[in-house]
Amino acid sequence: MQDELKTKITDFREQLSEMEGYLDIAVKRKELEVLEAEATGPEFWNDQNKAQANISASKSIKMVIDPFEAISAGLDDAEVMLELAEAGEAEALSEAASELAKVERSFQSLEMQSLLGDEFDGNGAYLALHAGAGGTESCDWADMLYRMFTRYAERKEFKAQIMDYQAGDEAGIKSVSLLVSGPYAYGLLKSERGVHRLVRISPFDSQSRRHTSFVAVDVTPEIDDDIEIEIIESDLRIDTYRAQGAGGQHVNTTDSAVRIVHLPTGTVVQCQAERSQHKNKAAAMKMLKARLYEREQDLKRQVVDQLYGDKGEIAWGSQIRSYVMQPYTMVKDHRTDEQVGNIQGVLDGNIDPFIEAYLKKSRQ
Repeated sequence: MQDELKTKITDFREQLSEMEGYLDIAVKRKELEVLEAEATGPEFWNDQNKAQANISASKSIKMVIDPFEAISAGLDDAEVMLELAEAGEAEALSEAASELAKVERSFQSLEMQSLLGDEFDGNGAYLALHAGAGGTESCDWADMLYRMFTRYAERKEFKAQIMDYQAGDEAGIKSVSLLVSGPYAYGLLKSERGVHRLVRISPFDSQSRRHTSFVAVDVTPEIDDDIEIEIIESDLRIDTYRAQGAGGQHVNTTDSAVRIVHLPTGTVVQCQAERSQHKNKAAAMKMLKARLYEREQDLKRQVVDQLYGDKGEIAWGSQIRSYVMQPYTMVKDHRTDEQVGNIQGVLDGNIDPFIEAYLKKSRQ
């Protein structure tokens, strides 16, 4: 067993050395030193926006450095335990094996971070849900997905802010837009972009028949103001309307909510998060800029995107994932073939297996 553990340690050290170069660990350590030095300055909190940006950047870097250092320390501890085992320490061998099991888990975390290297992966994300045809049934499915994504955000300690909310006529949600803020929010959530399909016995059907519902999920990165996207004022139609919200939040007595239509592309963004029409317009413009940038990147990659331009039908044949409650329980991602039998766990926000499978396949 000792020889086997020594071989594992050697293999892990080789992997760690490769990861160190690939993830630019030395550069990240220097960046973290600079950020931490700024955070100790006496005027750090004078600029709240700058302070929050510093904290977010530090947290993002630590998500890479912490598992890297945990692996390095764990390998050192395992080697010490093996030396003690060779010296006759009875329990040292099992402790070495335990340390290597921890190292393996840390490697999984580090591997996940290594998959998040695209340009905007570290940014926040705009996430929008749009119920497909099917009336109340589809609106209820949109509400279930909204809960799934907000639960996922809670698990990751992300902040999810409602930007726009349109309730269903009888129940559920017609559409909702969220700004999900946190390290690598976009890199993780981009895998959710597409049509999600639900099969279940409808609670709204008096004859208890099985129904199929569809909801389109749109995910775009939150981008910085210095990204150059030309938006011509005459290409925009800007409407205002009275805000509404789930459970009464963000309700206002004035027409403070803003809807912007980019006429050349048909892209529509809406915001009612603030009570000020001016702030809602600024937030909507930032969202529009992000969506137009993502659209431009899609065109460059020559990818046919169902969520922009000709959106296509939110229906059969276009789904990326199916959630089946009847006649069996299964969630299956059609892009990666990843399957999970615990559908309730998935709807409670445990979508990590699908995200990881998508990122690994994309990297390949």
